Amino acid sequence: MKTIIRVTDLWKYYGNDEKGEPALRGTHLEVFEGDIVALFGKSGSGKTTLLNLIAGLDKPTRGTIEIDGKNLEDLGEQGRTELRRKHIGFVFQFFNLLPTLTVFENVMLSLELAGEPHPETAIAAIASVGLTGKEGRYPYELSGGEQQRVAIARALVKKPTIILADEPTGNLDTITGKQILDLLVAQCRSLKTTLIMVSHAVITCEYAERILRMVDGIVIEDTSCEESGS
Repeated sequence: MKTIIRVTDLWKYYGNDEKGEPALRGTHLEVFEGDIVALFGKSGSGKTTLLNLIAGLDKPTRGTIEIDGKNLEDLGEQGRTELRRKHIGFVFQFFNLLPTLTVFENVMLSLELAGEPHPETAIAAIASVGLTGKEGRYPYELSGGEQQRVAIARALVKKPTIILADEPTGNLDTITGKQILDLLVAQCRSLKTTLIMVSHAVITCEYAERILRMVDGIVIEDTSCEESGS
């Protein structure tokens, strides 16, 4: 199997020195192409820090991150920005839709940033998440579940290599959250997109092929849902 993410001896301290408690403590991680991964852990264990580092949104104190064989440090700031725009999609707990843009415009923006501004592609992505007919609505006119569907369409429309989902069901009720996981995982499997889901919701592990736990800044492979509750 092809390795799509490789994290080696990753450390992250916040601040200008290494005197405080590190968010990450020399963690290692290897994720393969098409993996569906659930990452659990208590608040403050380093889960979101790890996602931000994998996305190139922040820099590690020490260690290396490779995405599809490319070292993020070697890419430089512009290279990391291009990587995010073209190859990494994001789904957040609070949707992060632009409130002044319509459903269509939010999804279209992702394509424009990737350099592929094709309206028909945006329309197809919106249809794929069950929102045909709501292209002209604004986020405030949608339910929480509908907003998260837009966020999934926005993330997947550019056919990224990786989707990073940070608590994708955290702001939804249980039934809607399950519907969102059904949709997100099915779409990623269809496109063979690698998916990493950070979550507190134990139901998430039922969708994952691999279950990971973050404990004091280190990633540990788990074997069952029961062991993964945070």
